[in-house]
Amino acid sequence: MEQINKVKSISIWVFIVPFIAVNACLLITTQFHFLIEDKYRIFYPFPYLDGGVSISRTARYFPTYLIFKPAMFLTSYLLIVYWLNNRKIINYFDNKNKYRDKIVYFGIASAIALILHSIFLGVKFDNDLYKLFRRVIMFVFIVFEIVAQTYLVLALYSIKKKIFGYINETVLKLKLILVSILIVVACISIPIISLPGDNFYGINLKFLKHALEWDYFLGVISFYLLTFLMWKKSTK
Repeated sequence: MEQINKVKSISIWVFIVPFIAVNACLLITTQFHFLIEDKYRIFYPFPYLDGGVSISRTARYFPTYLIFKPAMFLTSYLLIVYWLNNRKIINYFDNKNKYRDKIVYFGIASAIALILHSIFLGVKFDNDLYKLFRRVIMFVFIVFEIVAQTYLVLALYSIKKKIFGYINETVLKLKLILVSILIVVACISIPIISLPGDNFYGINLKFLKHALEWDYFLGVISFYLLTFLMWKKSTK
């Protein structure tokens, strides 16, 4: 199937583009200080562990936003194409699949939310409603993305016997495990990130929230790396 080859090729770029963009912003902010103003420099070494800085903090100033925003726009476009082609694959093997349309709705909605988040990132507007709007957009992106990934895994499992010759079943199981972990972590994290202030009984929530953000980002895009590894190259 042509759509299988498209999904396989698109998925690896959905992993590579944001991974390189986000970590390039991190490197510039923490290591290549000659490229940015003094007040925007960060000296924490590895936020995946120490939570020293948020992703948005590394990406909203010059010149890092010149990397981050185009990369997110490209990723959003690739995501839309990715979800539409997955729908075609599901429809080919089971045109009455109950998850088929939900995959597209939530997948495209998450891509649109990512576009909006990228547009407004770095825009300075001292208004509580505006700040709330940005947080809601980011929350919508995460929730819709995880829902779309979950529905896709459920759809693939529902047609597993029909696509047996097209996929690596072990990788499909890994996708199920990954999505399950992302759901559990999200359920645990939402109450934590909703707490006011940066301290909770001696725990520095600021650094914890940042570390969660970086690690969760890595988990979300790893779904697409597994997609690339799962599908076998299809021939006519």
